[in-house]
Amino acid sequence: MNVVAFSTPRSPEWRWRIVDQTGDTLEESPTGFATIAAATAAGTERLERRRERDRPAPARVPLYRRR
Repeated sequence: MNVVAFSTPRSPEWRWRIVDQTGDTLEESPTGFATIAAATAAGTERLERRRERDRPAPARVPLYRRR
């Protein structure tokens, strides 16, 4: 997954977008940012939270094997 920043003529504020390897949009920022750096930083932070959420829980040792 990657973070990209974009702006449009109708909305000059910068927004971030999380895209997958094929270019499909997975998530987009609900608000705009004044600079491309701010948008990219916020998008990267959101991507990290998304990765943490999607990471599987660590395996646990069964109770009968614990000492």
